[in-house]
Amino acid sequence: MTLRKPPASPQLPAALRTPAISPTPVAPPPRWAVRAAHLTALVVLPSGLWRIALVLGHPAGYTEAGFEPFATVDAKVWMLTLSVVSELVALLTLGLVRPWGEVVPRWIPLIGGRRVRPLAAVVPAALGAAALTLIWATVPLWWTYPHADLTPTGNLVVGILYQPLFLWGPLTAAVTVSYHRRHRARHRARHRARHRVRRRG
Repeated sequence: MTLRKPPASPQLPAALRTPAISPTPVAPPPRWAVRAAHLTALVVLPSGLWRIALVLGHPAGYTEAGFEPFATVDAKVWMLTLSVVSELVALLTLGLVRPWGEVVPRWIPLIGGRRVRPLAAVVPAALGAAALTLIWATVPLWWTYPHADLTPTGNLVVGILYQPLFLWGPLTAAVTVSYHRRHRARHRARHRARHRVRRRG
């Protein structure tokens, strides 16, 4: 008994085939955006380290009476939490210039390996940048307000440590704009490619 080969599936003529559209890669971030993203993580560090010094029991510029409220357990937990969360939020800006801002890392449950929708990154980052800009807009005026709970040296040093926070919002905004422009350029390139394919068809 001789086995017959199944007939080959019919194929469309080459002229009628729809050419595949190769995925359009996102352009790499410019150097200034990468530097701005790293700088964002650094501007939060001085004030965070100062709060950690308070958690460890150092007056860090406060008078004896001014430091007393920070000696409680609740105050220490709050300052430590604030420092850690602030630094983590600042580090998220790196996602706008790193691969894990394009594709969710695989070790994250449920959504690992999925491509990040640009708006899912741009909208929170833009809102955060606006909020941070408003929150820290008056930091340069630190020394125009009285700080009776700080020593003269403490008032000077703490003010200096908080000055970098003035840049947190604008830096985040700049990196967010760069991220948005890169993804918008890819979207337009894909749209043009699809348009060319349709015209050929």
